[in-house]
Amino acid sequence: MIDTPTLTPAVFLDRDGTLIEEVNFLSRVEDLKVFPFTRAALQKLVDAGFLLIVITNQSGIGRGLFSERDMHSIHEALAVEFDGLISGFYHCPHLPDEGCDCRKPKTTLIRRAAEEHHIDLSRSWFVGDKNIDVLTGENAGISTCLVSTGYGVLHKALLEARPTVFADNIGDAADEIVARAAKG
Repeated sequence: MIDTPTLTPAVFLDRDGTLIEEVNFLSRVEDLKVFPFTRAALQKLVDAGFLLIVITNQSGIGRGLFSERDMHSIHEALAVEFDGLISGFYHCPHLPDEGCDCRKPKTTLIRRAAEEHHIDLSRSWFVGDKNIDVLTGENAGISTCLVSTGYGVLHKALLEARPTVFADNIGDAADEIVARAAKG
């Protein structure tokens, strides 16, 4: 008999402006500023049974502004800061016009994470601060949340897609996602 893995819902998270303060082309750990409400929000989501996966476009690598190693150092610092609450970090290093298949709003990184972590996309969410994050979730067929931190306030007025939920920040997003999951 073949064992089929149990599928788990996930919250896919944009990094800059959603979990941490927006720093244009963040390249150094010392410039990393985590929002004060982020850790509690992530804990709430994990306690409710969600895996947490970061999906981030990092064109600064393709622009030569920082190295992939610099980005990994930031992700390692976040993993420590959040005590391993994040199950995976996935990134696109390409420029917006390179035509790659991994840059948001394409869903390659979500699909890869879903396969590697046995994620139930039908019960999953994408949370971010930009229109591209909402489009990514929409393209993957999952629920979406636009937060007002980072570029969220600006992008709220320019949305091409309508998110499932608007939230002030990742803390409020976590409250709404957990409440909706509890209702089934």
